[in-house]
Amino acid sequence: MKAVVLIPARYKSSRFPGKPLVPLLGKPMIIWVAELSAKAVGVENVYVATDDKRIADVVENAGYQAVMTSDKCLTGTDRLAEAAAQINADIYINVQGDEPLVDPADINKVLKEKVNNPKSIVNGFCWISPEEDPESVNIPKVITTEDDQLVYMSRKALPGFKDNKNAPIKYKKQVCIYGFRKEELDDFIGFGRKSELEHSEDIEILRFLELGYKIRMVETKPGSLAVDIPEDVSVVENALRKVSML
Repeated sequence: MKAVVLIPARYKSSRFPGKPLVPLLGKPMIIWVAELSAKAVGVENVYVATDDKRIADVVENAGYQAVMTSDKCLTGTDRLAEAAAQINADIYINVQGDEPLVDPADINKVLKEKVNNPKSIVNGFCWISPEEDPESVNIPKVITTEDDQLVYMSRKALPGFKDNKNAPIKYKKQVCIYGFRKEELDDFIGFGRKSELEHSEDIEILRFLELGYKIRMVETKPGSLAVDIPEDVSVVENALRKVSML
């Protein structure tokens, strides 16, 4: 089976324009992500899907492959689907371009699960740390069956509870590493719009639920940090320094 990593990257982020190219310890963030992805699947199997030539040029100058997509993509997964139409593979692993601390072992864990469950979408999750607020709308909470099949994701702190004594001890959150087949991505983009739940929650994997797909959740290591806004840069750089000292 041929597996590739696709990293969606757009320049026009509303909260942080040019985010993929922001330097972290002197290196563009998108290159950090590409390098870690290459440790999982090899340089020749890593592609950055972008609608911006500035990003494509940086990626290609660093020795990685860029795939141009349109600027009309509704979500990162729609961008992935456009890129997958140009790349021949059996499995497409989506790694977010704003997580420069992604663990290559987690990429391979999602890949292995997809190989073993080819008819299910595969997505990562981890447990919310005590330092994180389950009420934060920036953290998609994950509801699964006891055998890790996705039931729902929400910006709300779920599962809910009637009495305090029934409150969950801890919550699960989404980790944005996904495993897809091309047919699944074709169905996703073929829907033509955001689904109702996807639109309300702003969580794109909910479109697959509404399309009737089973979604298998895989536990990954906790502690990954994303760059969402400029204020996140110093935090992530400090974490990268600590990792480089190990």
